Amino acid sequence: MRIALINENSQAAKNAVIAAALEKVVVPMGHTVDNYGMYTADDDAQLTYVQCGILGAVLLNSGAADYVITGCGTGEGAMLAMNSFPGVICGHVEDPVDAYTFAHVNDGNAVAMPFAKGFGWGGELNLEYVFEKLFGFGHGQGYPPERVEPEMRNKRILDQVREKTMRPLLECLSQLDLELVKGALSGARFKELFFQNCKDTAIAAYIKELTSK
Repeated sequence: MRIALINENSQAAKNAVIAAALEKVVVPMGHTVDNYGMYTADDDAQLTYVQCGILGAVLLNSGAADYVITGCGTGEGAMLAMNSFPGVICGHVEDPVDAYTFAHVNDGNAVAMPFAKGFGWGGELNLEYVFEKLFGFGHGQGYPPERVEPEMRNKRILDQVREKTMRPLLECLSQLDLELVKGALSGARFKELFFQNCKDTAIAAYIKELTSK
């Protein structure tokens, strides 16, 4: 699995800590981590949590990432931004129980975490425990055991509903302010990471044209 890490501007200073915890846990499992930044609070590309949602949606819909880890001060704004787009099911995850139940009950492809609220002494340990529960025990197997069948059925129903209520990603992006979208794709390593991993030629062509302007 290719896992993308995205930080917005208010919590960019924690990027190295988050990346280190994520890589420590998931690389031994055989997963790959792509760090899209922000890398520091002083980066030229200043991403808001709304732009994290745009970037995350581009990565997931294009196949450049299989999973997105993002967040903001509380995690709420980043979660709302991510869930504004098709092809994204983002959970709000604060602790290992959230991580485990989201993975098995909701079977999403992104999480938004609070990187300020409650992030104090031992914060890096909570990150490691969250990532262990999120990626170390599979996905979509249902929970608790006596609720496996209805929970899996509910997830299939949710997927069917979203197919009817969500527009294609390129249609969504074309209706947004282009400078907002370009800003979301302006990170120092975006082009390097995105174009070598993107699997959707139409999205790749759109992004190439947009970022060349």
